[in-house]
Amino acid sequence: MGVWPRLLLLLPGASPWGCVRRSAWPKSGPASSWRPRSSGADSDALKDRRAQIMARGLPKQKPVEGVKQVIVVASGKGGVGKSTTAVNLALALGANDLMRKLTPREVIESKAIGLLDVDVYGPSIPKMMNLRGNPELSESNLMRPLLNYGISCMSMGFLVEETAPVVWRGLMVMSAIEKLIRQVDWGQLDYLVIDMPPGTGDVQLSVSQNIPISGAVIVSTPQDIALMDAHKGAEMFRKVNVPVLGLIQNMSVFQCPKCKHETHIFGADGAKKLAKTLGLDVLGDIPLHLNIREASDSGQPIVFSQPQSNEAKAYLRIAAEVVKRLPPPPV
Repeated sequence: MGVWPRLLLLLPGASPWGCVRRSAWPKSGPASSWRPRSSGADSDALKDRRAQIMARGLPKQKPVEGVKQVIVVASGKGGVGKSTTAVNLALALGANDLMRKLTPREVIESKAIGLLDVDVYGPSIPKMMNLRGNPELSESNLMRPLLNYGISCMSMGFLVEETAPVVWRGLMVMSAIEKLIRQVDWGQLDYLVIDMPPGTGDVQLSVSQNIPISGAVIVSTPQDIALMDAHKGAEMFRKVNVPVLGLIQNMSVFQCPKCKHETHIFGADGAKKLAKTLGLDVLGDIPLHLNIREASDSGQPIVFSQPQSNEAKAYLRIAAEVVKRLPPPPV
């Protein structure tokens, strides 16, 4: 027996077969034929043991102090415009006057909004929100978010040099995200928008299992490859009991600035087909437009810099749809 199997036997409770009697294992015979022989009592004990391990492994959700509702913006694949969507959605949630013009019967009162970037390896929020510098510490030793355009922002990009890579293993990333969530003086927020990294890995599970999330928004282009991963992302949130509010179809159509001809570069209505499969709604379409890219790169998101443009109004309509689908905030 190797060193690792022997250690497992020495550590109480470390082996999932610890509750099976040693006599249940055969004393001889080929390795391929070894199988634990357990009675009904052993089987029940094994199930109880597994249940205890699972219960101990899942953390209890604890609300973020001062935050009424948390909205996560996620995607299965990178490069679909998730961070751009998260930034403009956060701005649109707080755009009281503009929202009134678009939806006079569904007035969204002025809200306090926070934006959290948990993409540790590739933070985009500092550049898109035109923010630099390190957070100050409060009297209670909590980091104060950086503020711009009325949005309170926190990101790993504020804690490391802009060109410095974050070369960390999973446990260090989890610890950093815990600090970005818990060790920040968010004040009193109506909505905290979390920009998730792409994929369905440790970060998504850690955030979903540690804090109560009011709803998730899935961003995807109409391309089949992106939709495959968006489908996985939506199913992941369902498995961890996070309500999926709907899908946003980004880069839905390109309009030639000269002849106004429209081209569906990444395909047409792909997100609508996926939404139908998942039993969800499409919250809105965002066109592939030069203004959106230029505004994001310059640190002046389009909802702020060009609020009357058709592109900004698309984000505003999506924000209204998101708010309609959120559950009532806790009292």
